[in-house]
Amino acid sequence: MDYHRGAQVEVRIARIFNTYGPRMCIDDGRVVSNFVAQALRKEPLTVYGDGKQTRSFQYVSDLVEGLMRLMEGEHVGPFNLGNPGEFTMLELANVVQETIDPNAKIEFRPNTEDDPHKRKPDITKAKELLGWEPKIPLRQGLPLMVSDFRKRIFGDHFDVNPSTTTTSTATGTGFS
Repeated sequence: MDYHRGAQVEVRIARIFNTYGPRMCIDDGRVVSNFVAQALRKEPLTVYGDGKQTRSFQYVSDLVEGLMRLMEGEHVGPFNLGNPGEFTMLELANVVQETIDPNAKIEFRPNTEDDPHKRKPDITKAKELLGWEPKIPLRQGLPLMVSDFRKRIFGDHFDVNPSTTTTSTATGTGFS
C-alpha cells in the first residue's frame, strides 16, 4: 500500500485462502487434493494430529468471481478471498469418504509443529465493497473435483461403483 500512496498507482491485493476444484495438481500436498487422491487410490486418508484443526475451503469458480470483482472494481487495497465456513480436518475426511468411498480408512499421524490450529478468512470487506462471497458449498464442489481427479488418475477406463459415489445439490457455504 506504500507504493499505492507514493506512486499514486491503483493497487489491488487478493489474499487467497484454500481453494480447490478441477485441474488442481493431484499430488500438490494440499489437504483436499491429498484426501481425494488417497481415497481414489484406495489409500488411507492421512489426518495429522487429532483432526480438530480447522480450515476453510472455497471452490475455484468462487475465487475467480472474487478476483474479477476485485480487478474490475474501484476499490484498492487488500481483500481476503476465501470461504469463512470452517471445517475440521476430520470433517473434511468424512466428506471425502462420503463422496468417494464410505469404507475409506483414516490414518492419524503426528502433527507438524508449525501447523496452525485455525485458519479462517474474514471476508467482511469483500462482502461490503465487492458484493462478493463464496456460493459453492464443499459438498457441491467436491464431486466436480473428484470426477476430474478420477479421469486424470485412471483415464477413461475406471469402474465407478454407484454405491460409493454420491452427489449433492446443496447450496450455501458449508457442508449443508
